[in-house]
Amino acid sequence: MYMDSGVGTQMVNWRHQLHQFPETGFNEHKTAGFVAKALELMGLQVHSGIGGTGLVASLSVGDGQGVIGLRADMDALAMTETAEGRAHISRNAGCMHGCGHDGHMAMLLGAAQILTKSRDFNGTVRFIFQPAEEHGRGANAMIRDGLFERFPVDAIYGAHNIPGMPVGHIATREGGIMASEDNFVIRITGRGGHAARPHMAIDPLVVAAEIILALQTIVARSVDPSDPAVVSCTEIHSDGIRNALPTHVEIKGDTRSYSPQVQALLERRMREICQGIAQAHGATCDVEYSHEFVPTVNWPQCTPVAIQAAQSVVGPDHVEGNVAPMMISEDFGAFLKVVPGAFVFIGNGAAGAPGGVPLHNSQYDFNDAVLPIGARYFAEIVRQSLPR
Repeated sequence: MYMDSGVGTQMVNWRHQLHQFPETGFNEHKTAGFVAKALELMGLQVHSGIGGTGLVASLSVGDGQGVIGLRADMDALAMTETAEGRAHISRNAGCMHGCGHDGHMAMLLGAAQILTKSRDFNGTVRFIFQPAEEHGRGANAMIRDGLFERFPVDAIYGAHNIPGMPVGHIATREGGIMASEDNFVIRITGRGGHAARPHMAIDPLVVAAEIILALQTIVARSVDPSDPAVVSCTEIHSDGIRNALPTHVEIKGDTRSYSPQVQALLERRMREICQGIAQAHGATCDVEYSHEFVPTVNWPQCTPVAIQAAQSVVGPDHVEGNVAPMMISEDFGAFLKVVPGAFVFIGNGAAGAPGGVPLHNSQYDFNDAVLPIGARYFAEIVRQSLPR
């Protein structure tokens, strides 16, 4: 499929500018303004402030009644970029596009540029730019703000770059492609005391240590081995000092799974284990458990559309139509609970090659070589879904 070289150059410029002023969820004011201006220069009317900082632009061609939504996420991570010598490095201290949302926006802007010039489809396409993906809040914020009532779609499509997958490869699958994410905070209360006289205290660190180890038995011994699940403790904090046992210990982490039944099982067993171990030591325990991301489940009627579009862009040999599900999470899943659609992974670079640095790494950067692939993929979705 032909794409004007000027569009490719423009996408690189867009991405590098977006990369330099990253903004976290619901704070994407400058980002949204930049995207809105780019869309308006294409002649599109932009509707801003949807779900906070989200925006939508629509393009109608011909008399077709079909409507396709294309989505990109806009937010960055609250982390410091450490890639010295990178000309487009973040200028916002403590914030960086460490997940490639700058590239996702540039790809969707590129698709809008292609389609506004070619106008080779019959129907309506909506370019949806979503805030606050990283913490699983933006999609629902847009939905609650009437996204699909104000801008109805027949189906919605999204994509995410994946380091470790070679450039020029696209992968997807029917059904569950990414997991749910539930967050937990375990608060243990013991009795502090002198480190030299532990018998006078109730040591919550010992309780926490036993809980952290015991939580791993949930997946190993409570979950059916055929059901994917992960329990990860990622933070531990206490109010102790070197020579004083603490009174309070807090454990934070998350769980991943694919079904509501497993989600419920993980939460129930976590509460039982934590309270049981705490009680055995004479401590108390409170478990705060929240559901952050639903699983991303591709619709059966939309997955073949995504596969066919990908094959048209990169060739059948470079498309995996039954990729193994990943335990990462994506806010796009919330959209798929409301409307049909499909999500794909686009290779950002093999390990050790340009683009192979992992997501959420302080040296990560979106691979500019992927921009034309993603833009052409999004445009091809529209052409195949809304043929002239």
